[in-house]
Amino acid sequence: MTMDPFAALGLPARPDLADEQVRAAWRAIAAATHPDRPDGGDTNRYTAAAAAYAQLRTPWGRSEAYADLASAAEPATVPLTVVSAPDLAPFARSIRLVGGVWLLPARIRRGRPLRLALRTLAAGVLALLAVHAVPGQPAGPAAVTGIVTWFLLTSRADLAPPPGR
Repeated sequence: MTMDPFAALGLPARPDLADEQVRAAWRAIAAATHPDRPDGGDTNRYTAAAAAYAQLRTPWGRSEAYADLASAAEPATVPLTVVSAPDLAPFARSIRLVGGVWLLPARIRRGRPLRLALRTLAAGVLALLAVHAVPGQPAGPAAVTGIVTWFLLTSRADLAPPPGR
């Protein structure tokens, strides 16, 4: 049985909660149940709330916890009829790529847009410096390729998770 971190903090199970809502719920429970209180507090509830806050304190964590709850709540179903679909395997990668590009603005908006903008600015400035530092040399495009690779690999952490994950 999986613990519901939203219920532990007394919050509605929604991935779009604000950081301040989660922090305020944690502080209220921590103040009321902390073991150092004169009455001894409630260690079990404090521990559950601390674990829930650790999981829900970031937007990414809230979306992951919500997805876990949603997947646990879905009943296992067996299809009543099997309908043969056309074989889309050769096009599956293209379909996923187009779908991913379509969702990119929403993932940026719900992720860490400021960090992503700073990372983009840094990559652009470094690429320009690399091209101007060694004009006409093979090291320029190689450095730009390295910078673009760095950007693509690290910027994914600044995006919100795709829907359904």
